[in-house]
Amino acid sequence: MFKTSQSISKLIDELAKMPGIGPKSARRLAFYILKVSQDQALSLASAIKAVKEKVRHCSVCFNLTEENPCIICRNETRDSTTICVVEEPNDVLALEKIGEYRGHYHVLGGALSPLDGVGPDDLHIKELLDRLSQGVKEVILATNPNVEGEATALYLMKLIKPLKVRVTRVARGLPVGGDLEYADQATLTRALEDRIEL
Repeated sequence: MFKTSQSISKLIDELAKMPGIGPKSARRLAFYILKVSQDQALSLASAIKAVKEKVRHCSVCFNLTEENPCIICRNETRDSTTICVVEEPNDVLALEKIGEYRGHYHVLGGALSPLDGVGPDDLHIKELLDRLSQGVKEVILATNPNVEGEATALYLMKLIKPLKVRVTRVARGLPVGGDLEYADQATLTRALEDRIEL
């Protein structure tokens, strides 16, 4: 069996540790890095080093930032009475990309998952509840539409409702351009439950 050099093997092993990257993809990425110029490869290495040294969590919303508090929390034109709760920082990026939401965020740092050992104390739930006393009128629960995300949303709703803060959940259902025949049962159920009047 063909053996690669120790350096290439180490690079492939490290790349394969990334989520969604299997051994074949890791090998392809490693050989791509070897093929590009040294400047390009060092630029990639420098970018990785910079984010590890400079990026941290915002002390208010727990989004990723180089400045504390983050640019969204500092923005006085945003609606501070609305907080959109998401699981991870990349969820903030997805919502910001559409340019429709003008409130603030709160990043939980994951979702409740007892099987994986993730309980309420492992998430930024206490910090969210502390923020609600600062004039917040609505909390939008935008956790993922899977078992863990639904459990997290339900848990948060039970904690927030008694505080007399409006709690809403992002709608779920059929994607634009989707076909009914290809939708799974859970998606169709949610689409019917979350139907709107025209």
